[in-house]
Amino acid sequence: MKHTHTWSSACSFDDLLPDSGVAALIDGRQIAIFRVGDAIYALDNYDPHSEANVLSRGLVGDLNGEPVVASPVYKHHFNLATGRCVEDADYSVRAWPTRVTDGKIWIKSQPLRKTSRRKLVVIGNGMAGMKVVEELLGISGQPYDVTVFGAEPVPNYNRILLSPMLAGEKRFDDIVLNPIEWYRDNGVTLHLGDPAVAIDRIRRRVRSQNGTEAEYDRLLIATGSNPIILPVPGKDLPGVVTFRDLQDVNTMLEAARTHKKAVVIGGGLLGLEAANALLKQGMQVTVVHLLETLMERQLDPVAAQLLKQSLEKRGLRFHMPAKTTAILGTDRVRGVQFADETIIETDLVVMAAGIRPNTDLARAAGLRCDRGVLVNDTMQTFDPCVYAVGECVQHRNNTYGLVAPLYEQASVCATHLSEHGVGRYRGSMLSTHLKVTGIDLFSAGDFLGGPGSEALVLRDAKRGIYKRIVLEDNKVRGAVLYGDTRDGAWYCELMNEGRDVGALRDKLIFGEAVARRQ
Repeated sequence: MKHTHTWSSACSFDDLLPDSGVAALIDGRQIAIFRVGDAIYALDNYDPHSEANVLSRGLVGDLNGEPVVASPVYKHHFNLATGRCVEDADYSVRAWPTRVTDGKIWIKSQPLRKTSRRKLVVIGNGMAGMKVVEELLGISGQPYDVTVFGAEPVPNYNRILLSPMLAGEKRFDDIVLNPIEWYRDNGVTLHLGDPAVAIDRIRRRVRSQNGTEAEYDRLLIATGSNPIILPVPGKDLPGVVTFRDLQDVNTMLEAARTHKKAVVIGGGLLGLEAANALLKQGMQVTVVHLLETLMERQLDPVAAQLLKQSLEKRGLRFHMPAKTTAILGTDRVRGVQFADETIIETDLVVMAAGIRPNTDLARAAGLRCDRGVLVNDTMQTFDPCVYAVGECVQHRNNTYGLVAPLYEQASVCATHLSEHGVGRYRGSMLSTHLKVTGIDLFSAGDFLGGPGSEALVLRDAKRGIYKRIVLEDNKVRGAVLYGDTRDGAWYCELMNEGRDVGALRDKLIFGEAVARRQ
């Protein structure tokens, strides 16, 4: 005969004061019932340390983002949602399901599953979020049961290598970082193709598009960024794509098999990589850029011109400066129109005009956001039990779209989630490499300089080498290298350390090997 668990009325909701507890006898057991705001929790009233029924008389509060009750005897803390003893999980108590109906508090006779480990839910299966999980798993005594919600129907992969994949230099299997077996072997619950759509910070639950709910003690938001879609007529036509994920790559590869002309809108890092890859797929490619300088955030005008000349020799075409006003076509894109009324015929339009942090879910949950989800130096949001990393965050007024700072954030976040030591993320020194075979390009820091700076410049037109090192107060502030990038890491090291390079000034432009010679 199947046993049916019943609900028992414990007391009136209004009889229980906020932030307090009361004991009730349910089916012969003493249950401690707590009210925190409008939320109701129920635990065994029995304190395993003191062996007394006293938890209902404990102080209710928040401990490092967890709702807890402190035992009035030995002051051990018990998580109100799970019953876990913060100080010693072996002494955890049972938590009981609750509900409020008709103004009364009801307790179910079947306890919640007791767990000695806390629950971590990760929203986002990308590089930043999974780097946090990887580092957590590498820490002895990993304290979390991990659940991951991913929007894409494939496991975690290296987005940096989407360009080589589009160029035909890599296959998808080559860029997978964590195959399905990795999640299973490490006990990570993975929901693929099922993005999270709601966060309930009161009940500490995440709900997915398919209706799956997951409770959390800690939540990690790693929702990444969204590509900027130009608000022009025709932006929704078939044949107009962005360049952010695997589906975009597959769409472009299919277009390259059946069509010949492509327009890439955006002369930044991602746009040039997409354009070069489509050129390798046999398409006639035109890069459209709003400004006169390619990669203006990473290059000075001289290096940008050298890059443009090199790409033109490969077969790329450029239309710049140019402002896109419309995408033409009926059943499919047929052309792109500009402010000067010129038109370029095309079968494919790739929008690579930039990205914006994806803050939609965080905003809907009431977390503080500006351009990105606001985080402190420990990667915590306004809610101390909710962390965020990656392209979705804003830290010290900066947002990041490169992998190096995202991994630095992940390392700090994992340290704090595991409670194994402390660390702070203070921001990152950005450096850029263009992933186009045969073109060596590097930039970092303030490569343009200001009134108080000076620039050391080397240009060898015959060898196609250009170097610009910006100095201020005898310290390296920025660097642009084209044609010879071997010393990029060294210049970054000098910038990060703030080293005085006065004694190396005359040799600095020639690189580390020459500068270190006595």
